[in-house]
Amino acid sequence: MQGTGISNPTLDGMARDRATATRRVIDAPTRMFHWLFALCFVGAYASGDSEQWRALHVTLGYAMAGLLGFRLLYGLFGPRHARLSLFWRRLRGAPQWLRSFTTPQVLSGGHWRQGQNLLMAATVAALLALVLPLALSGYASYEEWGDVFGGEAFEALHEFFANALLMLVLVHLGLIVAFSLLRRKNQAQPMLSGRIDGNGPDLAKHDHVWPAALVLMAVLCFGAWQWQQAPQGLWPAGAWSAADRDRHSHQHQHDEPRHPDGR
Repeated sequence: MQGTGISNPTLDGMARDRATATRRVIDAPTRMFHWLFALCFVGAYASGDSEQWRALHVTLGYAMAGLLGFRLLYGLFGPRHARLSLFWRRLRGAPQWLRSFTTPQVLSGGHWRQGQNLLMAATVAALLALVLPLALSGYASYEEWGDVFGGEAFEALHEFFANALLMLVLVHLGLIVAFSLLRRKNQAQPMLSGRIDGNGPDLAKHDHVWPAALVLMAVLCFGAWQWQQAPQGLWPAGAWSAADRDRHSHQHQHDEPRHPDGR
């Protein structure tokens, strides 16, 4: 009754449960793939222009190719929520969504939500599709296959695919930021925790932690093996100390008192 000031513990508990209810939509292997792939791409792109960091660049490129192979297999034989067919199902609705701009439903929330899902699916599918030509052109460049054609054709092709992938990554991040602002909800949160707020059944019934741990171990073991195979390791000896010396030298030049006439 109202006005009694007496609370019902059962009802209060149910209200708290509804307020904090979440459901799992992304499992651990998918999240592990996402973050390992992102780290490998950032490292590979940053080390791509330096001959001294070539061993690290090649190792990260191979790791990206291996992660792509895992994602394809997991998307074909893994749980239903991780299937690659979900991308195709969303993209298949693009023509109908575009035709709906001529109907009154164009202003509905569901219409724009479908458009956001289509854009995200398209960017992710394009990202995955670019990895194969990127890896193949990188391997061909590393093995100097371009010499057969009398030039650096594969190196130029590899750089083109790398820049194209970077543009897609930036578009992907831009969409996440834009949709987070539009929906007033962090759209990156599911890729961190695997869960979203709200009641309902889990789309990912199980988190599958062990496969995710195996993927991480496989990448780390491959990196360690590559380290052993490389004569100088994965990065040049003294690279960090050289960077520190350069930074201190630049700071010293900046702080050095100047001659009164500006020299």
